[in-house]
Amino acid sequence: MVIIKNSFRSGVILSLSSGVVALQGFLFAWVGELFRVTFNLGLVVNLYRDRCLNIIVGALLFNLEFTISIGIRVEAYCLLATIILGSMSIGSILDSLGNFILTSHRIDAQYRWIIESAAPSIISRMSVFEPLETGIISVDSLIPIGRGQRELLVGDKQTGKTSIGIDSILNQKYGLLLCVYIPIGQKASSIIEVFLSLVIRDASFYVSLLVAAASLSAVYQFISGYTGSFLSEFFMLSFEIPSFLMLDDLSKHAVAYREIYLLLRCPPGREAYPGEIFFVHSRLLERSSKLSTIFGGGSCTSFPVIETLAGDVSAYITTNVISITDGQLFLSLELFLSGVKPGIDVGLSVTRVGSAAQWNGMKILSGLYKLELAQLVELQTFSQFAAELGIETIYRLARGYILLEMLKQCNGSPIKLPQQLGILSLCNQDIVRTINVDHVQALLQSYYSVPQWVIIIVPSRIVSTVLI
Repeated sequence: MVIIKNSFRSGVILSLSSGVVALQGFLFAWVGELFRVTFNLGLVVNLYRDRCLNIIVGALLFNLEFTISIGIRVEAYCLLATIILGSMSIGSILDSLGNFILTSHRIDAQYRWIIESAAPSIISRMSVFEPLETGIISVDSLIPIGRGQRELLVGDKQTGKTSIGIDSILNQKYGLLLCVYIPIGQKASSIIEVFLSLVIRDASFYVSLLVAAASLSAVYQFISGYTGSFLSEFFMLSFEIPSFLMLDDLSKHAVAYREIYLLLRCPPGREAYPGEIFFVHSRLLERSSKLSTIFGGGSCTSFPVIETLAGDVSAYITTNVISITDGQLFLSLELFLSGVKPGIDVGLSVTRVGSAAQWNGMKILSGLYKLELAQLVELQTFSQFAAELGIETIYRLARGYILLEMLKQCNGSPIKLPQQLGILSLCNQDIVRTINVDHVQALLQSYYSVPQWVIIIVPSRIVSTVLI
């Protein structure tokens, strides 16, 4: 790393607070540039002018191991910030700056990746057509997700948002898809719990965990989202393979940036968030794409998470991220408390890719199920006020209850595609209509125990008849 020492590339600290500094004295600077204060490294994130038209540089300080104070000289590097990446990043735990916390590989620095590198252009991309199998039957059948898509997970606290992402990671076992999980602002105990669940299920060898716990400062929580995004982009471009990125969650990432922005004494906007918060998240999620075969054919699929309050999807950060992503999975607290897990609201959930990223067999079986579930909600409301119900209404209610019961799924138990197709085909069988709703889960557990080669060869009707 080359350091340029002259009067044009040096300045002094104007203000200092919680790792956020304002610098003055630079004649020119650029966003993403590195600088040094004694033995501490920093990153430029904002440029503006004061009343005297002097350039004020807003920057973030890392590894605050040495005491600094206002007025200390700052020397800028003529380099952009980079992180060291390579194959050793797979199956490792990293911090917000890409340093290794725990790894089972020999650390061999192979590449330097610029944090502020340009996102893939429109010409280098292609339409999303490959399905991303999450292992959750209600998602794969009703709201299909493709490789290269940005699908938002939105819902209240404790509604199963993280569980959907973890199940999607577990379902990629023995598949050519590398996963990056970034818990932003989460409790350390929750992060350890997620990591142990991956280790127990032997899924940690294809997952990179980038930790930014709640105990860390807002600087590390803010930069961790970009470090993880560039890590998944590195897998997509260098290894030319599909990657999966889960950001849990962006609402805490926005709060961290709001704290940094207010410490820089910049004017706040709506809900005290800065006006450029939309650009912050769009710059983070625009790297998710499906590359054309000319550029390797890799892909990066993003699952950003947003936590709502009392199911309010019209909040500032929520509406911003919804406009950036290609669809959203809305998790309803009412469905979750009523026992429907995952509690996905079919009416509010949508995917803008549609059935283009869905297997043809799944299209045939799940074509009308979303409409039936939407009609079930209306029929439930109608049946509360009707004294006598017609035969057709009773039949649709019974069929809807059975379908809803079949879509229930426990955490940490992803279902493979052949079993999903078999379960969906059971909904059209006459034998299932005669079963009580309370016995559906017992039938499904018996169906899961049947080997997959039997399900592929033997029709689902015969298998279910034997199980009953």
